[in-house]
Amino acid sequence: MMKTGLLIFTAAIFTIGCSSNKNIAKENSTQNRPPDYSTLHDWAAHPYKWDPSDSVPSPLRNSIYRDSLVDVFFVHPTTLTSKKNHKSNANLDDEKLNHKTDYSAILFQASAFNEQCRIFAPRYRQAHYGNYFSEDSSQSKIAFDLAYSDVKKAFEFYLENYNAGRPIIIAAHSQGTQHAGKLLKEFFEDKVLMNKLVCAYIVGMPIAEKYFRMLNPCKDSLQTGCFVAWRTFKKGYEGPDYVLKENFKSIVVNPLTWTMDNSYAPASLHEGTVLVKFNKIGKPVDAQIHKNILWTRKPTFPGSIFLTTKNYHIGDINLFYMNIREDVRRRIGLYWKH
Repeated sequence: MMKTGLLIFTAAIFTIGCSSNKNIAKENSTQNRPPDYSTLHDWAAHPYKWDPSDSVPSPLRNSIYRDSLVDVFFVHPTTLTSKKNHKSNANLDDEKLNHKTDYSAILFQASAFNEQCRIFAPRYRQAHYGNYFSEDSSQSKIAFDLAYSDVKKAFEFYLENYNAGRPIIIAAHSQGTQHAGKLLKEFFEDKVLMNKLVCAYIVGMPIAEKYFRMLNPCKDSLQTGCFVAWRTFKKGYEGPDYVLKENFKSIVVNPLTWTMDNSYAPASLHEGTVLVKFNKIGKPVDAQIHKNILWTRKPTFPGSIFLTTKNYHIGDINLFYMNIREDVRRRIGLYWKH
């Protein structure tokens, strides 16, 4: 749910890392039509149409290498945040919401994976952001279960109609990671499809150390068939209450070193951000694993002087945009050599 300028880190973060919305009506949105993944309308990103995931920052356009031998299945984060929306799940025909999704998460996040891959990103009846804080846990479960049922349906349709034996990258952020984690457990672990997994980039949610039975975190940048995860906060900040209350070990992989080593990774290892203007590669940041989270210094961009939040959740992917692109390219090459 990214926006250009300062809104990338302010307005959007207010919808992810701050107070709860406990007044969501208990009206479920099952009256919304179910998705039809045979139509391109119900895909936010799809190789058979142009969409913002096809965009490439202008400094990279002369060096990009296009290919289509690997697929990315990307599950976007929560973009349903309006206080005026009293339904627990998104309406797939809400064009204003779809536009917000396309020109935020799909543009600023999914595009990081587009160099040597086809990108598939389903629209789904995402759960409203407030469900994370609702006092009615049963209602929230209904909302999240409905969202996952759509993501699962999209992945099954993708496998049956588009995959054709291609290797797969699973990528997701925030609520998307919640659903992608379930996909990985249901379709990859202990399944033949595990042999097709290049890497999973499941970012922005805590991934408990024992969440997966067989899928392991990447120990370095030379592995395939593994996953990476992290949550980003300002250096020195221990995290909000929900982090401080965590009584489990969460997997954190440093996107500058691609290891779980808690050594400091200087900004010299950083290749560039894509934050304020999509067509400009921003200034580097450092990174260091601290307990269950990833620390980085305050990013610099036009208007960053007004940035007061210490929760950089909204930038989990595009803070490390260039390093992710490089990592995807490297792991694809290694996959083909195995």
